[in-house]
Amino acid sequence: QHAVGYVAGDEYYGARASINVWAPKVSTPTEFSLSQIWVIGGTFGNDLNTIEAGWQVSPQLYGDNSPRFFTYWTTDAYQTTGCYNLLCSGFVQTNSRIAMGAAISPTSGYKGGQFDISLLIWKDPNHGNWWLEFGSGELVGYWPSFLFSHLASHASMVQFGGEVVDTRAEGSHTATQMGSGHFPGEGFGRSSYFRNLEVVDWDNSLIPLTTFHVTADHPNCYDIQGGVNAVWGNYFYYGGPGRNVRCT
Repeated sequence: QHAVGYVAGDEYYGARASINVWAPKVSTPTEFSLSQIWVIGGTFGNDLNTIEAGWQVSPQLYGDNSPRFFTYWTTDAYQTTGCYNLLCSGFVQTNSRIAMGAAISPTSGYKGGQFDISLLIWKDPNHGNWWLEFGSGELVGYWPSFLFSHLASHASMVQFGGEVVDTRAEGSHTATQMGSGHFPGEGFGRSSYFRNLEVVDWDNSLIPLTTFHVTADHPNCYDIQGGVNAVWGNYFYYGGPGRNVRCT
């Protein structure tokens, strides 16, 4: 289940955002909650290409409930290719100071301190590889161009936002939280945010978003509200508690 903002219909060569970090509760070991950037090529068929990076809470993958820095990729719509972090060959890490899958600390608190991480994914115009940058200029590694079909040239969509997996086949909705576990209407210090959203254009420049859309497929469980201001540029609040009186 998703609450995301996106741009589509153009050629994109990367994306940047600052992502608010929380430690959402995950109800069962087989579920997860993540907040990330998706760089997407192709259609939503079997040949979908994606590059993904952000933070996630995944007890099954990491053995705990800490938010962890992660990457992911696929070239066939999550069927057989791709993996998290360095669990398969693909992403090439070039930085020994930043560990893939490392716990992120500190995390944000409700009505308390707010912490975010800045991520930039961009396509090297000379070699065609997709690079990941953490913070201000810290290169983490790259996804080689040869991994991809559609993304070998450029992306056709960029998404930002949250995703939760609900493994319950029937009965009540999961109580796994997205973001802070609070709805976007609560605003700063309570709801989770993405800020300073930008995309990379054909000449390797970071530019503001045009025709930015937000959507939530289960808004009574996890919702999203977008905005623009002078300090945060394009931003949105997103997330929610999962199961509640309106999400059953």
